[in-house]
Order: sequence, then C-alpha cells, then structure tokens
Amino acid sequence: MNKEEPFQAFDWHRIAMHDFPLSYLAEVALRTVIMFLILLIALKISGKREVKQLSVFELVLVIGLGSAAGDPMFYHDVPLLAAAVVFVVMMSCYKFFTRLSDKSKPVREFLEGKPVYVIENGCILVQNFDDEDLGLDELFAELRMAGVEHLGQVRTAILEHNGEVSIFQYKDDEVKPGLPILPHKLDETFNTIAEAGRYACCRCGQVVKYGKDPIANCHRCEHQRWVKAEG
Repeated sequence: MNKEEPFQAFDWHRIAMHDFPLSYLAEVALRTVIMFLILLIALKISGKREVKQLSVFELVLVIGLGSAAGDPMFYHDVPLLAAAVVFVVMMSCYKFFTRLSDKSKPVREFLEGKPVYVIENGCILVQNFDDEDLGLDELFAELRMAGVEHLGQVRTAILEHNGEVSIFQYKDDEVKPGLPILPHKLDETFNTIAEAGRYACCRCGQVVKYGKDPIANCHRCEHQRWVKAEG
C-alpha cells in the first residue's frame, strides 16, 4: 500500500501483511522462539511464588499469546498473518517443552523446580527455606489459613513446584510445644528470659526449656530472638 494513499478500511492486503514481504513471517517465527525462551528463563529465575497456581509453560503461553493477540487488534500496521505465526510457534514451543518435561525428570525439575521440605517435626528447615523465595511471613500466612496456630502442630510442610504449601499436621494427641505464628504472639519476642519455661526460636522454631540459666543463641540456627512456646 502506498503511504501517500488515504487510509482505507477493510484493505485485506494491509490487514494480512501490510507492507512487509512474505519472508518477514519467518523472522516473526524466529523472534517468537527467542522471546519464548527469554520468558521461560525469566519466569524460572523469578521463582515459584511468581507462578503460583500456573505452570511456567502456562504463564509463558498466557503472556506471549496475550501480546500477540492484542497488537493486531489496535494497530493497523501489525499484520494478522504475523500474529498467526506467533500463535502457531508459541503453541508449538509449548507442546515441545511440555512433552520434553514429561519425558525427562531432570528437564522437568530444572524448568519447574521440585518439592522442597520447609518444615519437619515442628521446626523450619532453615537451609532449605533460605534457598527458596518464600518469605517467613508468607509461610506463616499459609499455615494460619490451614488452621495452624503454632509450629508444634505441624509434622511436615512442603513447598510444591507451583508455589503452594502442602501442610501435614500432627494428630491432636501428638501436638507438642512450638513457635506461635499468630501476629500478636510473634510481636512478643525478646532476647532475655525473665522466667523459666519453654521457648521457641523465632527463626527456626526450635523449642528449648530454660530454667534460670542465661539465654544462649539457638543451637540450630544461631538466632538470638525467642518467644514463649505455645502448646
């Protein structure tokens, strides 16, 4: 279409290809593959919490197809055939990587991650927890929504590959003292113990019994803040 000519609605040549040569569609396909890989890597780096409730592939697909569908709707110089190529290539990449992930456990774990134990026997596994992008406040919020008041109720908690936390609680007769996770209880922390009793480390949840001996750092994580244990 000559740029000096007036704009004409329903110009099918402009709608399909605008002023681009047919070989431009191959470039669009290449650009799409590159952007698919960039999105995949970016979402992998961003961590599990960013892709909660959606797989990495589903989120890449939503972002990519959303952009490809939106531009031709609003911009008259974005050809429909280019958008169609993006759709085909995105879906092909999606199918390829999902099948590759299904067949290869190392690939699946690299792309989507794997379940990580964050609590065992009422204590936070500090090393595992620090390696993930889950904040302590977020973990406590997940536990509270599951009806947990203190870590002594929790036998195991696992951060799943989709960012959800699976929680397994002790039976009522097996519950032991633990770190309280209700907000007002967490505010009552100190590093000097005034009376004997059971106290929980504010970082890992380790419970210790103190008499009149001076307080020491937690032997599991070297943390110095304590709160009175519940349960």
